[in-house]
Amino acid sequence: MKRRSLMQAAAGLVPSGLVPAGLITSLCSGPVAAQTAFPNKPIRYIVPVAAGGGSDMLGRTLTERWGQLLKQTFVVDNQGGGGGVIACQNTIRAAPDGYTLMQGYVATHGTSPATRKLPYDAIKDFTAIGMIGATPNVLVVNSSLPVKNLKEFLDYLKKNPGKVSYGSAGQGSLTHLTMELFKQQVNSFMVHIPYRGIAPAFSDLISGQTQAMFPGLAAAIPHIKSGRVRPLAVTGMQRHPQYKDIPTLDESGFKGFDAQQWYGVVGPAGIPAPIVKQLNETLAVVLKNPELREKLSVEAIEPQTMTPEQFTAFIKGEIVRWTALAKARNIELES
Repeated sequence: MKRRSLMQAAAGLVPSGLVPAGLITSLCSGPVAAQTAFPNKPIRYIVPVAAGGGSDMLGRTLTERWGQLLKQTFVVDNQGGGGGVIACQNTIRAAPDGYTLMQGYVATHGTSPATRKLPYDAIKDFTAIGMIGATPNVLVVNSSLPVKNLKEFLDYLKKNPGKVSYGSAGQGSLTHLTMELFKQQVNSFMVHIPYRGIAPAFSDLISGQTQAMFPGLAAAIPHIKSGRVRPLAVTGMQRHPQYKDIPTLDESGFKGFDAQQWYGVVGPAGIPAPIVKQLNETLAVVLKNPELREKLSVEAIEPQTMTPEQFTAFIKGEIVRWTALAKARNIELES
C-alpha cells in the first residue's frame, strides 16, 4: 500500500486523537521524507550589523547570487548591537537544518572571543560553512605628520616617545588589536584613544587630534584618495591588487605580520554534513562569479574559499593568536 493510502487508512481506522504519535512519525519519516531536496524554503541569513555599510552590502550581494544558484530566496536579517553577540545568540538557538545562517566575521569569531567572556562558544556552538573573503588593515598617519614611509614613522616614534596617539574603532576592536600587535613588535609606546566606531576615529585622525590608525583598507580608501591620510603599509602576505604601491609589513621586516578583516558563513552547531557540503560547494561557485568579485572589490575584499574543515581551523587559529596578544597586552573587556 502506498504511504499516502496507508496514512489515510490509519486515520480512518483509529478515532481522532487516538492515533499513536510514533506511528504517524514513522509514516512521515524514512525514504520519502529523506528525498526532500535542500533547500525547499527561504533561507534566513543573519548579518550582525545594522543595514547599510560594507558588511551589509557584502551579505546582500552574496546572498542574491547564492539564492539564484540554489534556486531559493535568502532573507537578509540585520541584527546589529552588542558587537555581534545578539546575532550570534539568535543563530545558535536556531534549528540546525541549514535554513538559518549567519555572516560571521573577525569580531564575532576572532577578536571578541579573545578579549571578553561571551555567552557563546565561537567554535562549539557553530557549524563553519566557509570563508567569503578578507580585506587587509592599513597603517595610516595624518598627512601633516613628517613621515613618508614606514621607516621614517619608526624613527619618528623613537625620537618622540609617548607623543604619538592612535585611534581605534573601540576597545578590543581589530583596529585596536592590530596596532597593539604592531607596538609589541616595534617595542614602542603610543597612546590609545578608543572611539565608538571608525567614523569618529577618522575624523580626529584627519583633524590631527590623533596621529595614526590601523583601519581596514576599505574604510581608509576615501581618505587615502583625498590625501588627508597617508598609507604606510598593509597587513597580509601580499600587496593588495588594487593598491600595489603600498608595501606589506611582511616585506618591510615584520615577517608574518597579518591582521585582516575577514568574513565567512556559519550556522548553528549540528547542521547535517550533506547540507554543509552543499552550502560550502555552492558558496565556492558563487565566489568565482566575475560580477560578484567586481562588487566586492569596491570594499577591497578579496574572495577566499575554504572547506568547512579549513574554515574551522582558521577560526581556531584566529582566536588563539588574538587571545595570546590580549593576554600579553593586558586587554580584557567586560562581557
